[in-house]
Amino acid sequence: MSGVGYSFGEILESLRIYKGLSLAELAEGICSRQDMIQFEKEEKYPTIDQLYKIAMKLEAGLDHFFDFDSTGTFNHAIAVMELIKKYKRERDYQAIHEIIQKEKGNPLFKHTSLKQFLTWHEGICTYYLDGDRDRSVRLLNEALDMTNSERKELDEREIEILTSLAIIEKDSGNLEASVGIFKRALNDLTVLAQVQDSKIWLRILYGLAQALSNLEEYEESLIYCSKGIDNCIYEENMYLFGELHYQTGMNYIKLGKLMAGKEFLERAVNIFNLQQNEKFARLVAIEMEKLLKHC
Repeated sequence: MSGVGYSFGEILESLRIYKGLSLAELAEGICSRQDMIQFEKEEKYPTIDQLYKIAMKLEAGLDHFFDFDSTGTFNHAIAVMELIKKYKRERDYQAIHEIIQKEKGNPLFKHTSLKQFLTWHEGICTYYLDGDRDRSVRLLNEALDMTNSERKELDEREIEILTSLAIIEKDSGNLEASVGIFKRALNDLTVLAQVQDSKIWLRILYGLAQALSNLEEYEESLIYCSKGIDNCIYEENMYLFGELHYQTGMNYIKLGKLMAGKEFLERAVNIFNLQQNEKFARLVAIEMEKLLKHC
């Protein structure tokens, strides 16, 4: 379908009618019927997740919705990247993998920055879906090489890729290497004039704290847990707030400081409950009961 002269709403309506779906049928499981009416009238726009579901139901590629003039609301590349980021937060690596396979052949993603983004996330998926640490590390380094082969003065994107590399090394048991990479990422982030996504601080601090705990370096791990918690409070950001409290509690228990450990684990449970993350709250509560019973 050529998008020239067509708006987002017109494209959406024409695809829906072509597929023989009513507004209610297309909206089912995605949004309300009224929302779909507003999408077609362009009184408001779907979230990227809603758009992806709409595209799947209409058996159309996302490209259909971006193939209109450059002043249109959506930009295909940005939309794809935002969708991948969303699925990464949810740890839905299969969904990310499927998107990457679809976009690899898209000429748009031959541009260095966009190709780097796909290669970076392909590296992440390779580890968590296939358990292939070597290929994962190779892809992550390949992504870094695209913009900074000498690894000097890393920018924010490059530090994020480096952090992914550190996390893969941590999760595959290469703890010493992981700690070194995390600390390099932290140092490089510190010298940046401005950090666009403050969550990167927390990803590094939490990952580093985990790796140090696994190395039984509990005192040093506590330092980075504390920095992470302070960052969450300063930025008014709940991202990894519960996890950092949990890690702090675990460190104190391993150090034999049971009361302090129990206090932080209880805070972790409360935070997860506030976030409506019942699964994590329940897991921490069970873990706390087992640990304190054996201590």
